This record gives sequence, C-alpha cells and structure tokens, in this order.
Amino acid sequence: MTTPDEDRPVRQLRLVVEAEDYEAAVAFYRDVLGLPEQAAFSGGDGARVVILDAGRATLEIANPAQKKMIDDVEVGRQVAPKIRVAFEVDDARATTGRLVSAGAAEVAPPTVTPWESLNSRLDAPAGLHITVFQELRTLEDRRTLDGFGTEADQLPDS
Repeated sequence: MTTPDEDRPVRQLRLVVEAEDYEAAVAFYRDVLGLPEQAAFSGGDGARVVILDAGRATLEIANPAQKKMIDDVEVGRQVAPKIRVAFEVDDARATTGRLVSAGAAEVAPPTVTPWESLNSRLDAPAGLHITVFQELRTLEDRRTLDGFGTEADQLPDS
C-alpha cells in the first residue's frame, strides 16, 4: 500500500537564499518570523547553512499581468522582483509589526485582497521581498468566488 506522498515525484520545495549578513538573516527568519530550525551544517572556510522549516510549500506561477495585478492590489504600484517569498501566518497584522520591529522595511501595510486574504509586503533580510498573508476564508469558500478554482476550472468550455 502506498501513501499519498509516495505518489508524488517531488517531496519538498526548498528555497536557497544567499545572505551576506548570515547571522542577521537567521535571527530574522528563525527567531522573529518563527521558522523552526530543522538542521544546520558548517564546512571549511567559514561555510554555514541553516535549514528552516517553513511548513507546507507551494510554487505559485503567475503570468506578468497577474504579477502586476497582485502588486497593484497589495501595494498600489509595481515593486516585486520576479521572485517574491510569501509566508502564511495566523495574524498578519501582528507578524508584520514584529518583522518591522526586527528591521524589515514595510512596503505596504496589511491589506484585504480580492482573494480574501490579509496581505502585507516587506523588504526583508537576505534581499528578499516578502509577503505575509493571513487567509480570511477557507480554500473551499474562496473557490465559490468569481475567478477562483483550479486551472481546469478557468478554461473555457469547448
């Protein structure tokens, strides 16, 4: 008998980020944002890495029009680079405040989006542009909204 995970060819998404100020980045993401340390390794010449557990990972692929629309909704202007890291949290307002207090630059305060989440944008350590988001409705509830569902749901009937 196979488990659901055994049927998946990819087991984990790991985002690898080079941080010039390693200690500050680790402190920010591990100690302030609250990502638990899973493992850490060191090597010769001062090489160090820490792997932080960010929970479930997804890969969100957006076309340029969608990226522009998200920036317009969340920030009011184009600010995100091609890659933006998003963290789902239980309380977007409190988390945003903690992250700003720890040195992140708030790009946009928590804003309710048309997809029913509360999203803030920050420029964070290691040069990452991040979103902190809190889901305000369940995935099932959001699927009832116009324009939501799966990619197959979005295709015109033929």
